[in-house]
Amino acid sequence: MSTELPIGIFDSGVGGLTVMKEVIKQLPAENVIYLGDTARVPYGVRSSETVLRYSLENGQFLMSKGIKLLVVACNTSSAVSLQALRDNFPVPVVGVVEPGARAAVQVTKSKKIAVIGTETTIQSGSYETAIKAIDKSVEVAGFACPLFVPLIEEGWLDGDVVTLTAKKYLESVKNNGMDALVLGCTHYPMIKHIIGGIVSAPLIDSAVETAKEIRRVLEQSETLCGRRGQGSREFYVTDAPHKFAGVGERFLEQAITNISRVSLEQFIP
Repeated sequence: MSTELPIGIFDSGVGGLTVMKEVIKQLPAENVIYLGDTARVPYGVRSSETVLRYSLENGQFLMSKGIKLLVVACNTSSAVSLQALRDNFPVPVVGVVEPGARAAVQVTKSKKIAVIGTETTIQSGSYETAIKAIDKSVEVAGFACPLFVPLIEEGWLDGDVVTLTAKKYLESVKNNGMDALVLGCTHYPMIKHIIGGIVSAPLIDSAVETAKEIRRVLEQSETLCGRRGQGSREFYVTDAPHKFAGVGERFLEQAITNISRVSLEQFIP
């Protein structure tokens, strides 16, 4: 497999751009294709069956672009569809749950870890499963924070509304006795400064940890791009490309160009 082939990343919307930002930062030479399923965002309120179907469609689209690795940059999708994606596609598949779980276990001393995420991610118990697979003695408590995603996508990254919402959600987390907090949604790093001001425990940013895992997998498969310079960036969305670009530039912290609207109907499994 050519090392020049792109990495494919998908999310339900713009949140996965925090993962892409870390990939660009840690692996600047890699070519990257991003798919945001903006017509069907958010995934966090969907049933597991629906999220699985959407994820397979997203994966098939990116496979059609000749990718060498598939990144599920969505905690909800990682929670319910990672194994199915690995079973269906011939390239390595990296999710955001396992890297974050490993980092949290390494950080905790009290063996008490809290996870915040969407309702679907928390209800799935995916982080608890991943963490206990590493260390059965660790206690894991999950807390759903469903309003964070819409607030962040509206650009409310500071101010009273998002701060008061965070204080309300995180009150239970603070009283949990944990000493590591996993940001179990790729949107949440955008308000990491607010969360960190309320909760004193170390924050585990799954986007950062996922980029590290991508490097490890590429090195292991000997497909890490060895050339110098900056790789290409392509963006695809299923709806509202202009809105995606406007919001997404805050996540990626750079201009978004080369963006196209696509239909996934032909990729229905």
